[in-house]
Amino acid sequence: MAPKTGFAVIGGTETRVDGLEKVTGRTRFADDLSFPNMLYGRFLRSPHAHARIRKIDVSRAAAMPGVHCVLTGRDFPIPFGPLPISEDEYVLAFDKVTYVGEPVVAIAAIDEATADAACRAVVVDYEELDAYMTLEEALEQRGEPIHTEHRFGNIHKAVSLEFGDVAQGFAEAEYFREDVFFYQGNTHMPIEEHSCTGVPEGIDRVTLYSSTQNPHYGHRLIAKALQLPGSRVRVVATPAGGGFGGKCDTFSHEFAACRMALRTGRPVKFTLNREEVFYTHRGRHPVLMWSKIGFRRNGRITGMHFRSFLDGGAYGSLGVATTYYTGALQPCSYRIPYYKFEGTRLTTNKPVCGPKRGHGAPQPRAMIEVQMDKAAVDLGIDPAQLRLVNAIEPYSKTINHFRVTSCGLKECIEKVVEVSGFNDKWGRLPHGKGIGFAISAYLSGAGTTQYPSNGPHSEVVVKVGRFGEVQCLTGSTDIGQGSMTVHASIVAEVLGLHASDVMVINGDTATTPIDLGSYSSRVTFMSGNAALEAARRMRDQIAAVVAATFGIPADCTEFREHKVFNAVNPGQSMAWEDACALAESKLGALSSTGNYTPPDLDGPYKGGAVGPSPAYSYTALAVQVDVDPETGMIDVEKVWCAHDIGFPINQTLVIGQVEGGIYMGLSEALFEEMDYRKSRLEAPSMLDYKTITVNEMPEIETHLICTHDPEGPFGAKEVGQGPLLPAIPALLNAVYDAVGVRIDEVPCTPDKVLFAMERKADGRGGRIGPTAFPEHATTARAVRAPRPAEWENGNEGRMN
Repeated sequence: MAPKTGFAVIGGTETRVDGLEKVTGRTRFADDLSFPNMLYGRFLRSPHAHARIRKIDVSRAAAMPGVHCVLTGRDFPIPFGPLPISEDEYVLAFDKVTYVGEPVVAIAAIDEATADAACRAVVVDYEELDAYMTLEEALEQRGEPIHTEHRFGNIHKAVSLEFGDVAQGFAEAEYFREDVFFYQGNTHMPIEEHSCTGVPEGIDRVTLYSSTQNPHYGHRLIAKALQLPGSRVRVVATPAGGGFGGKCDTFSHEFAACRMALRTGRPVKFTLNREEVFYTHRGRHPVLMWSKIGFRRNGRITGMHFRSFLDGGAYGSLGVATTYYTGALQPCSYRIPYYKFEGTRLTTNKPVCGPKRGHGAPQPRAMIEVQMDKAAVDLGIDPAQLRLVNAIEPYSKTINHFRVTSCGLKECIEKVVEVSGFNDKWGRLPHGKGIGFAISAYLSGAGTTQYPSNGPHSEVVVKVGRFGEVQCLTGSTDIGQGSMTVHASIVAEVLGLHASDVMVINGDTATTPIDLGSYSSRVTFMSGNAALEAARRMRDQIAAVVAATFGIPADCTEFREHKVFNAVNPGQSMAWEDACALAESKLGALSSTGNYTPPDLDGPYKGGAVGPSPAYSYTALAVQVDVDPETGMIDVEKVWCAHDIGFPINQTLVIGQVEGGIYMGLSEALFEEMDYRKSRLEAPSMLDYKTITVNEMPEIETHLICTHDPEGPFGAKEVGQGPLLPAIPALLNAVYDAVGVRIDEVPCTPDKVLFAMERKADGRGGRIGPTAFPEHATTARAVRAPRPAEWENGNEGRMN
């Protein structure tokens, strides 16, 4: 047996309150950093949505007093992108601009005012081109496409996958639902704007301090853009004031700060203002969706055909993955025997869309859960019961070859039905009041990397000093989700210490081992497993030395209460500090490593690398609303949520993540949209981009379902993104239950509710939403994949 551990850390409710300095030694946010002789960078940005650059004259700007560096696209000739498949973006616009706000010239000066004045002195000669601002315009393509290198005009990516013969599934159906739904794009709105500082370290070495979620990926891209060896670039992730996916990409200001620092020999700092954050974007894709589902009369799904059109903005970003994600996760929650998915991502002349919290999953989840609600009404089946009938089973395989391990979906559904009183309320509340239900599934980290690599996804080093001090070094970043506390808790649990005894040093590509970053809800599962392995290896080193002193086998030691005990004779023990000093005297410096690489779970077909995860979380959620029939205003009264967490490393942090996800989901459902102003095709500002506030937030009742995943650290799974997904459709379903109208688009605003009620009263049908779906033939080569049972009967390899 292994040495015993335990200090009541794992699963506890304590939250770290000692501040970042205690945990990391760093308290400075990116915008707070200051260095001697620092310069300040600003961008001249495009005033046009789509235009060719004829000429740039920077002579007046370069001659201004206080200006030290001026860069144009010619200084960054290498295109970049987070995915090798779509490296289509330039740090500074190269020969054309593709959206209002795109960086064209970068200037570093003694202060921001001087840099801004220099930007105004730059003269750019543009030739305006037709702009494509909607999906329909991008498909129509009146003039020059946004990227001439694309094979099919403004189509960036097209996907067509079919698992089994969906026509056969529909032939078995006794009832069909066919619907169209639109989910408007929105942005992350972190409290902290993007900020970074490039610091020269000699003539060919640079350090970037940045508010980033992914220092490792940024490290790779910056080295490539600067044409430097990776060993000459260091990226330090400063504490982040919110990310939500908006700080996953590597941005123009980070590249420019590094190049300017090397050119000038002085630190260069960029801090974006709020308007620039809107232009930097990488937010939620607007998605138009069509879905057809076949059912038996008892509610069982017989087949599903799902189509999506994504508005990707001007460049690729992580859009290829997003396209797949709009179709990948539907079978993770429901047993679908036949499934077809077609997705198309289009480029438009708007800021780039990317991986906002939930990355491609909230849009299809909203549609499918509303569609399930409609089916329940038509079939005369309770909406929660319809989900139970079709719920995915634990330790099963989805139709698209995803492996499901632990799964508490049915338990989540049953818990929410119980605590919310759903069965007694649905369809029975007074007019104006309603309750809605929805479920979701989400991954505990993406199973593949953003670039080809056989290395671990997460690495952790644990160091123990002579006096018992413990350090946990990880390349992961804490963006407010509590990952540093999770690391400290895991290490402390194994070593019999308290979480406050462990200092976590994170997010520095020069001093911490590689971690792929904070995205896809991967940190607890993947970096947590690496920390667990490193801590166990450290424990084993110390156990061997102490056991030799006790004259017992190493596996008869027990680590708890800051001591190492003889498990056979508990009266014999050694203080933790003494055990560390003894081990160092025998072994030298005490250090251990841990790594985590997920199993190879890719599906045997092209695109099968997007969606597989070592574990999936599950959520069920009910929303109760009060809708004012006179104004259309929606008051969310209460939310009940049950989330399959596997096991909570820290219960308080888990509940905080659940509530944060629901907050963002309700905000998207009720308010948020990137509504571009038609006059100059500009992004919105905080004057017209509305988000939910404390005044609109309801009471949230959270229940954690513990399924103890066999591969998660101490059984844990994700919580950062899953609970957001069902909040949107649950609210839409609640509005229908309250006033009998369907709002088949997001956001669900009072004017839409009122208009739908007027239509219903006039006999025109109580629905607001898109009525047509583009009759556009996909440009993707159709991939017909066998169902898992068929594949496992003698097939090997991967389909193309």
